[in-house]
Amino acid sequence: MSESVSRYQIAQERSALLVCTLSSFLAPFIISAVNVAMPAIQADLNVKTVALAWIATIYMLTMAMTLVPVGKLADMYGRKRFFTTGLIVFTLASFLAAFATNAAMLIACRGLQGVGAGMFVSTGMAILTSIFPAEKRGRVIGLYVAAVYIGLSVGPFVGGMLTELLGWRSIFLLMLPLGLVCIVLTRLHLKGEWAGSDTGSFDLGGTLLYALAISTLVYGASTMTTAFGAGLALLGLVTGLIFFLHQYRHPHPVLDVRLFTGNHTFTFSSLAALLNYSATFAVTFLMSLYLQYIQGMSPQAAGTLLVAQPVVMALGSPLVGRLSERIEARWLATTGMIMTAIGTACYTQLGLDTPRYWILANLIFLGAGFAFFSSPNISAIMGSVDKSRYGVASGVVGIMRLLGQMMSMALATVVLALMLGNVLITPAMYPRFLQSIHTVFYCSAALSAIGAFFSFARGTTRPQVRADQEGPGK
Repeated sequence: MSESVSRYQIAQERSALLVCTLSSFLAPFIISAVNVAMPAIQADLNVKTVALAWIATIYMLTMAMTLVPVGKLADMYGRKRFFTTGLIVFTLASFLAAFATNAAMLIACRGLQGVGAGMFVSTGMAILTSIFPAEKRGRVIGLYVAAVYIGLSVGPFVGGMLTELLGWRSIFLLMLPLGLVCIVLTRLHLKGEWAGSDTGSFDLGGTLLYALAISTLVYGASTMTTAFGAGLALLGLVTGLIFFLHQYRHPHPVLDVRLFTGNHTFTFSSLAALLNYSATFAVTFLMSLYLQYIQGMSPQAAGTLLVAQPVVMALGSPLVGRLSERIEARWLATTGMIMTAIGTACYTQLGLDTPRYWILANLIFLGAGFAFFSSPNISAIMGSVDKSRYGVASGVVGIMRLLGQMMSMALATVVLALMLGNVLITPAMYPRFLQSIHTVFYCSAALSAIGAFFSFARGTTRPQVRADQEGPGK
C-alpha cells in the first residue's frame, strides 16, 4: 500500500512540475519577445513614446490586479481550476493581439493577456508548493524559476528573429500553439485539485480597493510629469493605505496583510523581491532600444546579444536552488543583490560607441546576480507561511515581481518623458536618450543597494530556527 502511494506521489510531483514549469515559460517569454519588437511596433502602428511603454506596462498592470484576488479564490475553490482558465484566457488574448490595427487595440489585448497570465502565475507556484515536501522545495523552485528565465532568454532571440522575418504579429501567433500545448498537458497530466482550508467569504470590496490602488498608482506614475498624473499617483497611495487598513480588520481578507505585520521573514523577503525587480526589469527594455537605436543593431542581432543575461539566469537558478537547501537564503540572495547593484551601476557608463563585448560581459554578470537572488528568496517566502496560505503567498510572490517590474517601467517612462518628451526617438535625440538611460541606471543601482539591506536583514530562514522566531503571521 505504501509503495503504491509512493508511486502515485512521484507521478503527481512529476506531472505538476511538467505543466507548471511549461506554463511559467509563457508569461516572461511574451514580455521579452515584445520588448525587442517595440521599434517595429512603433513604426507599424505609429506609436509615440508613452503609448509604446504602455504596451509593455498594461500587461503587467492587469496581471498584478489579477494575482491577489485569484490567489485567494484559488485557496477557496481550487488552484487547478484557475490555473487552467488562465491558460485559456492568455491564449485567446494572444491570438487577438496578432490582429491589432492600432495602439489602443493592442494595449487592450495585452491587458487581457495579463489577466490570463495572472491566473496561472498565481496558482502555479502554489500547486508546486502544495505537492512537494519542504526538503525538495529549493530545487523545485529553482527549476520553476529557470523556466521563467528560459522564457526571458528565448524571448529576445525568437522575438527578434520573428520580427525581422515575419513581422511583430507572428510573436503573438506563436502563443496559440504554445498555449494549446499547455492546456492539453494540464488536462491530461495534472491530476487532482488543491485548495486551502479557507472557506470564508470573498472580500469583493477589498478586491475593488486593491484594483483601484494598483491602477491609479501605476497609471499616475507613468504620467507623473503632469498634474493629473501626480494626482492619480497620490490617489493610488491613499487608496493603497485604505486597502491595507481594510484588509487588516476584515475577517476574511483577500490579502492577509497580517502576514507582513507578524512575519519578519515574509516581510523582508517580499521587500527585497520588490526592490530587485524595481531595479532590474527595465534593463531589457532600455538595452533593446539602446542597441537598436544607438548601436544600430537589427532586432535579431539585439535579441541575440540580450539573450546572454537570461541564459545565465536559467542555468544558474537550479544550481542556486539546490544550494539554498543547505545555505542560508540571506547569504545567497544578498550576494545576488550586491552583484545587481554593481551591474546596473556599470551601465551608467554606456556611450555612443561602447564595445559590445563589454555590454555582453555585464549582461552575464547581471544574470548571475539574478540567479543568486531569485530562487533562495522565493523559497524563503513560500517556506515562511502555512500551507493553507500558499495561494496567497504565491500571489504575493507574483505581485512583488510585477509591482517591481511596473515600478521599473514607470521609472523608465517618467525619465524618458522628462528628458525626451512624448516624441519619436530620432538620431537628433540620441544624446539626450543616452542621458536618460544613465539616469535610470543610477536609480536602479540605488534600489539594488537598498534591496541588499532588506535581503540580509531578514535573518535566519532555516526551518528549525525560524519556527521559534515567527509571529502570528505563520
